[in-house]
Amino acid sequence: MTELNAFDGGWADTGRSLPLLAGAAYASKRRSAVSERFPGERVVVPAGGLKVRSNDFDYAFRPHSAFVHLTAELGAHAVPDSVLVFEPTGIGHTTTLFTRPRSPRDGGPNGAEFHGDRRYGEFWTGRRRTLPETSAALGIEAAGRDGLERALRGRVPTRVLRGVDAHVDATVAPNPRADLELDEFLAELRLVKDEWEVAQLRAAVDWTVAGFQDAVGELRQATRLARGERWIEGTFNRRARLGGHGLGFETIAAAGAHACVLHWTRNHGPVREGDLLLLDAGVEADSFYTGDVTRTLPVGGRFTDVQRRVYDLVWAAQSAGIAALRPGARYGDFHEAAMRVVAEGLDAWGLRPYGSTSATAESDLYRRYTLCGSGHMLGLDCHDCAGARRETYPDGVLEAGHVLTVEPGLYFQPDDLTVPAELRGIGVRIEDDFLVTADGAVCLSSELPRGADEVETWMASLR
Repeated sequence: MTELNAFDGGWADTGRSLPLLAGAAYASKRRSAVSERFPGERVVVPAGGLKVRSNDFDYAFRPHSAFVHLTAELGAHAVPDSVLVFEPTGIGHTTTLFTRPRSPRDGGPNGAEFHGDRRYGEFWTGRRRTLPETSAALGIEAAGRDGLERALRGRVPTRVLRGVDAHVDATVAPNPRADLELDEFLAELRLVKDEWEVAQLRAAVDWTVAGFQDAVGELRQATRLARGERWIEGTFNRRARLGGHGLGFETIAAAGAHACVLHWTRNHGPVREGDLLLLDAGVEADSFYTGDVTRTLPVGGRFTDVQRRVYDLVWAAQSAGIAALRPGARYGDFHEAAMRVVAEGLDAWGLRPYGSTSATAESDLYRRYTLCGSGHMLGLDCHDCAGARRETYPDGVLEAGHVLTVEPGLYFQPDDLTVPAELRGIGVRIEDDFLVTADGAVCLSSELPRGADEVETWMASLR
């Protein structure tokens, strides 16, 4: 007598009829652009796989942004190890998404996956879509991941988005120049956002604004805790999970001198009355598009005179940068406009760290106090389109449909003897998100006040 498996039989038919996702039509146009750019060549764009956090626990899966851009996949349904393959035909490409289907219940070759595979079994990780469901939702032919290796055979010129899927990298011989061109093209394809992407970014920024409002409402509680920064971090992170897929990046909740650390994410310090809190955070929507906003807040609700002096200079610098946003302007114009204001302000304060006779280049003169650039492209990545060629991004020009941040800052390190003692340990950054339009730019995060007086009034209304 054959021993019965406890999981054999007795399963209902749970297949679903799914509509086409709202973003799928836009993703189809992007795939057409890839097909047009690489005629006669196979193009392979992996989603990436799971990464171990500790022993048998993985980090939450987040697919590669290029894969998301070409599929419009959503956070709740993204499947690790999926791979998008463009196969050349005489008139373009056929496109197939090789992915992991539902865990089978029929006792076949993978019949134990459902209950026996801690990484992929649906008893452990939840339901996936069937292949027909995936095809219906994304508008792409779907096939099992087990057919991928066969699909990558043959003497067809092939370009691969490298460094995302180790198995794909090992299966297809590298062509460094061709693969780099693919990477650059996929990054540049994301520079100009379509109307659907803009809507996703608006939603992500709206939830980000809500998270800042939550955080201000919890400042008083944060001051009572030894790790008040983490209370603020947790408050924002809760909103991110409620409104979207999660965080676009690790939340920076930097109180006091921690605000002088550009990427302070330890968040283990206290939040004290009289100090400033620099909160840099963003909600990632279910579609993976993210907001990125920074406010520097007086914990007690009012800036001191010296804090306001620094804040007002950063605000003036940001305002100058914002005024420089327009289609046709060089990408670097907004940064240069902001830095001119910073330079004039620091000179007026007598803070010229290298001296008036220094041979240091003008562009580097004030980096001691304002280290980094004043903004970046924004989209599926917080620092979006990073793989684009220099001539199309850092040295390029702004176009309608670009979305970017403007975020100048001043950071006076607590041990910097070149500044007066009253300035040491003060860090201020103000960051907003902008959509370049045909005649200027629109602030997507305009619901958050920027000026010092408005910030104080806003905080008073939430305390």
